[in-house]
Amino acid sequence: MRHALAPLIALVLVCAASLFQPARAQDFDSLVNALPEGNYTDRGETAAAIAATGDERAVAVLTALLNGDLEQMKADGRIVIMSKRGRDAIATDALTGEEIGTVTSRDTERIRVNNGLRRDLRAAIGVLSLTNPDPEKRRAAAEAGFRSPDAEQIPALEQALARETDGSVRAVMEQALAAAMLMSDRPVEQRLGAIDVLADRGDREAQSILTRYASDPDLGAAAQAAIDEIARVQRLWGIGQDVWYGLSLGSVLLLAAIGLAITFGVMGVINMAHGELVMLGAYTTFVVQEVIRTHLPGLFDWSLLIAAPLAFLVAGAVGVAIERGIVRFLYGRPLETLLATWGVSLILQQAVRTLFGPNNREVGNPEFMSGAFQVGAMTVTWNRMWIIVFALVVFGALMALLKRTPMGLQMRAVTQNRAMAANMGIRTGWVDAMTFGLGAGVAGLAGVALSQIDNVSPNLGQSYIVDSFMVVVFGGAGNLWGALAGAFTLGVVNKFLEPFTGAVLGKIIVLVAIILFIQKRPRGLFALRGRSVEG
Repeated sequence: MRHALAPLIALVLVCAASLFQPARAQDFDSLVNALPEGNYTDRGETAAAIAATGDERAVAVLTALLNGDLEQMKADGRIVIMSKRGRDAIATDALTGEEIGTVTSRDTERIRVNNGLRRDLRAAIGVLSLTNPDPEKRRAAAEAGFRSPDAEQIPALEQALARETDGSVRAVMEQALAAAMLMSDRPVEQRLGAIDVLADRGDREAQSILTRYASDPDLGAAAQAAIDEIARVQRLWGIGQDVWYGLSLGSVLLLAAIGLAITFGVMGVINMAHGELVMLGAYTTFVVQEVIRTHLPGLFDWSLLIAAPLAFLVAGAVGVAIERGIVRFLYGRPLETLLATWGVSLILQQAVRTLFGPNNREVGNPEFMSGAFQVGAMTVTWNRMWIIVFALVVFGALMALLKRTPMGLQMRAVTQNRAMAANMGIRTGWVDAMTFGLGAGVAGLAGVALSQIDNVSPNLGQSYIVDSFMVVVFGGAGNLWGALAGAFTLGVVNKFLEPFTGAVLGKIIVLVAIILFIQKRPRGLFALRGRSVEG
């Protein structure tokens, strides 16, 4: 008898299943058709019901509603998703996916949403994306659920967690589940466990969620303890972020000042046109990128590597021309040298204005210098990180040149005792020209780096010339290690002072501190030693 009933039971189940699927589809269809009805609150409830169906078409419909692309045909009331094809507006049936064709604004009426509904839609779309095959999309969906927690998301999050195999995605899902759990009526023990999960996340978003429960009679003590711990950790990460910003600023100051340290240390020349040599490097980068954009767009990611040697050569050639044409006639006359190089800086600025105009010029970031990544609660941008690496590479190359090459040996000899070096047969004039050109070329490299983080304009160099001189004086004229220590020290100190004093007052305080410092150590942190120096 039992075996005789088995086929009948199977038939009943198959029929039930076949009836269930059309009913579910019909339910989804009727919900979508009901979206234009009622107010925003009604529309939000309908959107939530659409998400709850789990229909594979739900993401497309809700995304179109969020983006303002879901509309209703006036003629037959069909719900359509609008898209652009050239200048034409194309309507596609939201339920069947059938393309209806080109329509005008008079043929359809947009289904409108407000900010509250947009927030709910993002959360609903996020939960629906928890089953996406792409781990990054699942992570983004879990993050969306965390930012807009809802107790109704708990079943979907629990199911997604049971299937998830990626450890990093799973962690974000657990945090989203914890945020949703706090909004639910689950037992207190489970909600206390959710507080621990959010405390482990430890960022400002978790702190914001926990703040809502600080006065809860059951959860308040645990929530407040977690908030205090997050605040303590955030303060530590804030210090780390300030140190990073200081190192980033220090690398920029190092690039801008290291060439000045060479020329000032070897020749004793105060070059007021040094900032304009930095500017020439930045404009060389702009020209290289314009040529690549026009003729070889596939090489854009290599534009900085192409621009760097060209900027070195352009700025270096201008530096040699300044030394041979003006500075060599003014040795031993510092005031005249200062005024002459200041005049050269004005000429260079005006020449650039004439050639390129007074407005800022756009210099793009290659792909490897775009974006950012997280280190704990710190945000580290790729362009700043690569500039620090670039500054250290330039510093290392200059150290190798000074220590390992004949030119470096002659430069050090002239720096320590010019008269003795001349008596030993060193052509001090040639060394002066090459030193000035080297310092100018390094300034051009600084311009390449600055083009990635600052506006490229005729006034670019003026923003860094004063800071460059402070680095040189503080670190010790002519000493590269002094320039390195001075640049990073001043960068970090400036970034720690800015929140309390502001950028301008902070620089004034640093300047006063350096003046007081050189009263005690006139030669800076790392003074050069030699017969002429000691004498």
